[in-house]
Amino acid sequence: MAKAIHSMIRVLDEARSIAFYAQAFGLEIADRLDFDTFTLVYMSNAENDFELELTINKGRTEPYALGDGYGHIAFCVDDLDAEHARFDAAGWAPRKIVEFRRDGTLLARFFFVADPDGYQIEVLQRHGRYR
Repeated sequence: MAKAIHSMIRVLDEARSIAFYAQAFGLEIADRLDFDTFTLVYMSNAENDFELELTINKGRTEPYALGDGYGHIAFCVDDLDAEHARFDAAGWAPRKIVEFRRDGTLLARFFFVADPDGYQIEVLQRHGRYR
């Protein structure tokens, strides 16, 4: 059986991205691998061993075109309302909280926020299948 271990995104400003993911989601640097033309930064937290891999291409000055194929990465939290307020206070401009229902049953409560490079992140209330 396969095990998911990381998801990679390309970021323009290493320090800005590390600060965002640390402050927003409590991710810490698990490893940093520096090469001649690029750097890989692996970030994770104590919740699990899945990592976010930030790829920084040295000398890149233009923002990445995210295209129309990227969807989002998702994090679940214990208190969605408190996290939404915290994100708003931090100036990260979270979108409004949405309740997703099917046949009158709550499936999910969530909001989206963009990271410094424009990647969309879904923040979900721990509930049902989102644990």
